[in-house]
Amino acid sequence: MSDYQEFLQERDRIDFLLQKGYTIKNITENLSGAFVDFEKGDKIETLHILTADARKYFSVALINQQKEGA
Repeated sequence: MSDYQEFLQERDRIDFLLQKGYTIKNITENLSGAFVDFEKGDKIETLHILTADARKYFSVALINQQKEGA
């Protein structure tokens, strides 16, 4: 699978959770990617993000989330 196709899949998973009302609560980055915890009430979903573009994408989503909460 191409890097772009992988990014599109990761972006869609991020968007799906955000549209369902989840918010980003924790990010753990390491050499194998980033683990992003999404929270909605007492539910927690964790995504393993591998592509650099998807890491940028959730970073922008986090910044927008923080602006909305301010």
